[in-house]
Amino acid sequence: MPGPPVRRLPRRALLAAALAAATVPATAPTATARAADAHGVDHHDWAFARDFRAGRGEGTRVHGQRLVIGEPRGIITYTDPHRTIKAPSPWEYATWLSPRRELPGRGATEAVVSWNADTPRGTWLQLELRGRYSDGSDSPWVVMGRWAAADTDIRRTSVDDQKDRAASVSTDTFALTDPAGRLRLTSYQVRVTLYRTPGSDRTPRLRRLSVMASGLPQRFTVPASVPGAGAGRELAVPAYSQETHAGQYPQYDDGGEAWCSPTSTQMVLAYWGRRPTRTQLAWVDPAYADPQVCHAARQTYDFQYEGCGNWPFNAAYAATYPGMNGVVTRLRSLGDAETLVAAGIPVITSMSFLPGELSGATYGTAGHIMVIAGFTAAGDVIVNDPAGATNKDVRRVYGRRSFENIWLRTRRHDRKKKTVSGPGGIAYIYWPDEITAKQREALATAAGIRAARE
Repeated sequence: MPGPPVRRLPRRALLAAALAAATVPATAPTATARAADAHGVDHHDWAFARDFRAGRGEGTRVHGQRLVIGEPRGIITYTDPHRTIKAPSPWEYATWLSPRRELPGRGATEAVVSWNADTPRGTWLQLELRGRYSDGSDSPWVVMGRWAAADTDIRRTSVDDQKDRAASVSTDTFALTDPAGRLRLTSYQVRVTLYRTPGSDRTPRLRRLSVMASGLPQRFTVPASVPGAGAGRELAVPAYSQETHAGQYPQYDDGGEAWCSPTSTQMVLAYWGRRPTRTQLAWVDPAYADPQVCHAARQTYDFQYEGCGNWPFNAAYAATYPGMNGVVTRLRSLGDAETLVAAGIPVITSMSFLPGELSGATYGTAGHIMVIAGFTAAGDVIVNDPAGATNKDVRRVYGRRSFENIWLRTRRHDRKKKTVSGPGGIAYIYWPDEITAKQREALATAAGIRAARE
């Protein structure tokens, strides 16, 4: 099986190195253990009417369970840097400011913002974050994404060159410059700006806003776990290969060879019964197999990053399907993943490893996305790996110990024996509104996600 030529992930997003007092539990934690270990990973959602009402809106209102434009605060002009013709265009806007989120324990060294929203034609939104450091100073407001579901009004984009004396933004991740230093992120706020064409009655509809803040130990190895709730369980996740799309639509990150993230996203969407409509796929060459993968690549493409591997853009795309939700977070053990799989929820993971490090793999990669679809009776990890040469080659079984260490470690050595960062348990988690009580409990216990609808 050829190695996945994932060229974009190393540029930004394997940043998960930090010091913390506690270590990641080897097996799925109880709710009490999760609360006690919250300084390692703190996941917080604003997802219900009461959450949005707790913030401060200027021109926004809560409609049902969604945040929308009420009375716009004014008009701004935005010049899209990714358009061939760069001309300013006017947009009405309204803003919402979250309450301050205080981080427990020693605080965090990085944060990732993700969101679920509907953006009808002529609307878009911007997400910003401002952190407070342990010395009492604040970071500037930094843009964590400018996003619309389609690419017709604006080109969805991250923003480069945002930094201060203590931290910087790398595509989708706010991270301290020196995670081993004494400075920590102790709290943060998020600001959302909703935009629409002037005079329109349309509005973006924000349904969920999530922030994962983490402060993980710097480590090359993690404690070994034992098989748990997921042992012997395999989910029927459809298999799609990124490699079958090699050379297709090279304007989206040089084509399918680099589409591990949207391919994995589309596999999990198909598992939940969500697929693009015939109309949505009309732009794809009918000669191409699995056109939904091409569609996912286009809908997750970040025009600044020049790739489809922006984590929140994948979660936001997943949530454009009816009744779907998506977040980017960190799991702290393979036991967390087992808890989710046992409840029927697949997990998308980020991996980086040298040839020979991952038992069962025939390649190495500086950054790759794959789906945990189950576990063997012995506890080895069953994955849908989009690097398979064909759809039939996508299902793989990887050794438990090597998989968990590669996924959860925050430090590793690259091909040049240089110390670089590891994924630290990063995960995309998608689920529909209509889930069971067991699935809601699994999301809360394993990932700290409030999934119940109100």
